[in-house]
Amino acid sequence: MKTAEKNEIIQLFESHFNEKVEQFELLPPSGSYRQYCRLGNKNRTVIGALNSDVKENTAFLSFSNHFYIKGVNVPKVYSVSSDLKKYLLEDLGNTTLFEFLTKTREEEGFSENIISVYKKVLQALPKIQIIAGKEIDYSVCYPREAFDKQSMMWDLNYFKYYFLKLAKIHFDEQALEDDFQLFSNYLLSASSNYFLYRDFQSRNVMLKDDDVYFIDYQGGRLGALQYDLASLLYDGKADIPESVRTQLYNFYISELKKYMKVDEEKFAGYFKGFVLIRIMQAMGAYGFRGFYEKKEHFLKSIPYALKNLEVLLADLNLPVALPELTNVLNQLTHSEVLKEIGQEKSNLTVRVTSFSYKKGYPDDPSGNGGGHVFDCRAINNPGRYDEYKKLSGKDLSVQEFLEQKSEIRLFIDAAKVLIDQSVKVYLERGFSHLSIGFGCTGGQHRSVYSAEKIGEYLQNNYPVNVVVVHREQENWR
Repeated sequence: MKTAEKNEIIQLFESHFNEKVEQFELLPPSGSYRQYCRLGNKNRTVIGALNSDVKENTAFLSFSNHFYIKGVNVPKVYSVSSDLKKYLLEDLGNTTLFEFLTKTREEEGFSENIISVYKKVLQALPKIQIIAGKEIDYSVCYPREAFDKQSMMWDLNYFKYYFLKLAKIHFDEQALEDDFQLFSNYLLSASSNYFLYRDFQSRNVMLKDDDVYFIDYQGGRLGALQYDLASLLYDGKADIPESVRTQLYNFYISELKKYMKVDEEKFAGYFKGFVLIRIMQAMGAYGFRGFYEKKEHFLKSIPYALKNLEVLLADLNLPVALPELTNVLNQLTHSEVLKEIGQEKSNLTVRVTSFSYKKGYPDDPSGNGGGHVFDCRAINNPGRYDEYKKLSGKDLSVQEFLEQKSEIRLFIDAAKVLIDQSVKVYLERGFSHLSIGFGCTGGQHRSVYSAEKIGEYLQNNYPVNVVVVHREQENWR
């Protein structure tokens, strides 16, 4: 995020709330080109969003206001910039359904605690699709008003060009195109006069105050009920066990019956078709972001998608013959190369610590003893000025001081050169731990700022686990 854009988001907050911003933090990038930050003060925090795609923003903001009025748990929109490229949202915290699932599963397996949260999500889904979807303004949908023929062909060709071709899967292009036409025509015969969330998966569900909230529905449009259910239950890295998937499917059907009559056999038949196109759409995204843009974490989703595809193909039974598509999908599920490509390539944890030299060097709990310690004391110290003494390197005013009145950027860039060299070698040699320390006089301003910046840099550029510790301020993080 550029400085001018950051300042515009800060101004949006200060104009709306008539309060000064005291903290500003960029949030990790997601699968989109939107940028998010958390900003606020002792009274409140909000999420700031930056997106240059005005049409997408228009859809999101319109849907958000509609859902909020209808009682759907979505973030409240506080303020929108005049150019529609920046806006402020309610801060729903940091816990996504996926993060809750991952942590709880490590301790309990796929337990009843996880299943109960999924049931809350599935209770809300028909309300979003049927009740809230009735009076929504579909004219703002972007890029299409409905999940129609054109939308389906975009997804199928996305899969073809960004996954099949980049993964070097062999196919007869005309035969595959013929199958795409037949397949999309079949899906279009399903009832589709409902709100289709489009990306209804565990990373787009937030958990707050023992309830579920929904985000990232800007791709919503008219479509079939089965698509969003498929998105949630066949969410790749969520890796829902097949028995649980069946249980949750049946729970959704029971909830859906509260709103409409359901022909269960017909619904189930279409469901498998929508599971297939959803998996193919997701694999297109994994190919584009992973193979093409070289983003490691998207590649890690490929084995999960292949596992879901294998389960689906074992009992697909669509009423249309799709020989070339079936051939391609079988090639994928039998590809040992693809099954291995997304696996973890390292178990490297990089521990980044800020500390005070007055209290000695930080401990290395790994016992490895390797790494770097950087001395920040040559940098102009905000702590010498009264207005910064009670603040830290995570506070916006301290960050601005360091960026404008010191050589901290040159210092960080120089540190990156040495850190890059070590991380690359540690990854190549399969090492498990690397320690990086930033020390200053009090362990409060310069070292904290530096540790935060390096932690963020490593998280965004390497397939490593990053742990940031502020030793003198342990209660912060």
